[in-house]
Amino acid sequence: MTRVLYLIACAAGPAEFVDDGVRVAQADGWDVCLILTPSAAAWWEPRMEELVELTGHPVRSQYKLPWEKDALPKATAMLVAPMSCTTLNKWGAGIADTVAIGIPSEAVHMGVPVAAMPYFNQAQAAQPAVARSVAALREQGVQVLYGPDGYTPHPPKRGHPRAFPWERAVAALSPSDQVP
Repeated sequence: MTRVLYLIACAAGPAEFVDDGVRVAQADGWDVCLILTPSAAAWWEPRMEELVELTGHPVRSQYKLPWEKDALPKATAMLVAPMSCTTLNKWGAGIADTVAIGIPSEAVHMGVPVAAMPYFNQAQAAQPAVARSVAALREQGVQVLYGPDGYTPHPPKRGHPRAFPWERAVAALSPSDQVP
């Protein structure tokens, strides 16, 4: 059986290197479908074909029209990474105004395993909405990889997007009995 991972990337620094995340997931045996927020898609616009070639699937960043058939296979699991502070707080408040939030916010209530690993700085993390949003997502069953077992916010202007822990994020969705 093919395991299908929807890798959903927001416009946070590591999205510039989302191809690294795709490769990590593929090496772990996932068939990866990529979904980008509209802002993250704009970052990749000149090179979008690279992502299509890498995944073998169209890259989605917009909702499909009602009469359009979905171009992606059904997801076995979903990983929202990197998850921006904006996406965290919108999702935590139940606002699904992009396909990148709408798909996982529905999937977690349909029994699909969903994990999310944020990437933002300590100043953004100090916003009171962050703790509420993390709690709201965890309460719904989202595995939020935030803090010591996930991503710990970095000092402002001192992030290292290339060093994003893709392996840790992907491993969160792998069966524990699977040999890496």
